[in-house]
Amino acid sequence: MANSIETSDLENQVVLITGGARRVGAAIVRTLHAAGADIMLHYRSSGAAAAALGAELNDLRPHSVALHAADLQSAAAPDALVAAALAAFGRIDILINNASSFYPTPVGSITAAQWDDLMGSNLKAPLFLSQAAAPALRAAKGLIINLIDIHGLRPLKEHPVYSAAKAGLAMLTRSLARELGPEVRVNGIAPGPVLWPEGPLEEERKREIVAKTALKRYGTPDDVARTALFLARDAPFITGQIIAVDGGRGI
Repeated sequence: MANSIETSDLENQVVLITGGARRVGAAIVRTLHAAGADIMLHYRSSGAAAAALGAELNDLRPHSVALHAADLQSAAAPDALVAAALAAFGRIDILINNASSFYPTPVGSITAAQWDDLMGSNLKAPLFLSQAAAPALRAAKGLIINLIDIHGLRPLKEHPVYSAAKAGLAMLTRSLARELGPEVRVNGIAPGPVLWPEGPLEEERKREIVAKTALKRYGTPDDVARTALFLARDAPFITGQIIAVDGGRGI
């Protein structure tokens, strides 16, 4: 007799997500909330967007979203954020390290402050937040999802610090899968062209990027959100893996 495949919604599960107020983070929040999860939504400076998203989702299901503002570069922030999630919901089942700084740092102009910011948001914060959340995640037999980038696997010109930070996050994902198993699964998602960076980007450059994908089109934040849902709901035997959501940009 063939084994049945069991899937379940995320009802009674709690998701702690960083940078969840806007862009890809907000798409992930909406998708996991629609699957039944309660959300502890972290933001740094996007207070208005966070409040609007929280109000929208709490109207759909009261008391299902809580907000917490923090600068994740602060040494006290990870413990405080985990404590806030536990105070609001009593447990943490899924941690999503999504918050990120992104900007060019051409060689010859790199500053120590840029290094600290890009390494801090993309690598240091996910490590220390994962460490702070590990006891709750172990108790819940939970999951960590790290938002990496295809440029953590193949570097982006004029972005050596960002690319190195995301490469470090890719290795951290695999390392934490070993460290936190068997109780906690740890996986990564490496988006490609699913949302253009904020700021000016020439249309010709966009066409060049899309032309390098196997599918010859760009994706959407929902493509990333659906992958997060798959890892959370349908992939209990997957850990230590990084899924590229890039339309074949990396091949």
